[in-house]
Amino acid sequence: MGLTLGKEKLFSYLDLFGFGSKTGIDLNGESDGIIFSLNKVGDLELATTAFGQGVSVTPIQQTTAVSAVVNGGKLYTPYIVKSFSEPETNSIIKENSPKLVRTTISEETSKKMRYALESVVARGGGKYAYIDGYRVGGKTGTAQKVQNGKYLVNNYIMSFMAVVPANDPKAILYIAIDNPKNTALLSSYTTAPVARRILLDIIDALGIEKQEGGIEKVHQWDDPTYVVVSDVVGLSAKEASKKLYPLEVEYSGSGSKVVEQSPVAGTKVDSTSKVRLMLGD
Repeated sequence: MGLTLGKEKLFSYLDLFGFGSKTGIDLNGESDGIIFSLNKVGDLELATTAFGQGVSVTPIQQTTAVSAVVNGGKLYTPYIVKSFSEPETNSIIKENSPKLVRTTISEETSKKMRYALESVVARGGGKYAYIDGYRVGGKTGTAQKVQNGKYLVNNYIMSFMAVVPANDPKAILYIAIDNPKNTALLSSYTTAPVARRILLDIIDALGIEKQEGGIEKVHQWDDPTYVVVSDVVGLSAKEASKKLYPLEVEYSGSGSKVVEQSPVAGTKVDSTSKVRLMLGD
């Protein structure tokens, strides 16, 4: 595909999505990343760049670019701090707001990409990030690490990029694990399950509602068993633990009754998942 596109076309899109240059995020020490100079790209460099080897991008570049892929093609300057306030009066001194850099792809292409990412989670390598009732899109990543100019053996950075809901993105998640041990060297087994647990918290925090119409998951014999989380607000810790079995329970706060739970009641989760309960009076 890289050879079919040609180096000019492929590298023009790397530029469009901001790879090889700083995003302008409000943090010190941002890197440009490493992208081949166009005049040094032969067939070998074109081929490796096409599948992501021989280049280096930062997590914020990756997140910014994928955000543009799923939001209709709009590339924005990312920022961490929403606003600065005067400590005495609490009046806002400076406030950040989204700044459009450029348009990368069409809304039609973005829609196709959202569908493709949802397909990865429902039917592909991102299946362990699937959450019943929520349209999650995602993509696994496996980066071979370099030392002294040579690729290391069995030493990878495993990553997963997720977006929720896939059809109308509200949040994007990027997670990476540097050189995971004692596991299959596949992101579908290492990062996707972790991403799923974080996505459940994101869904809860943003109040994202369930919806129908997503891509139906293709179930396999080794898929995890799912259970529906019971409503335990108002119960004692002992009663709540009993009602939530076989789910693992983690408590915080002090008091005799459950005042808040995460995930909320009615959420379908893996039977090995953990439910966090806040105790109070």
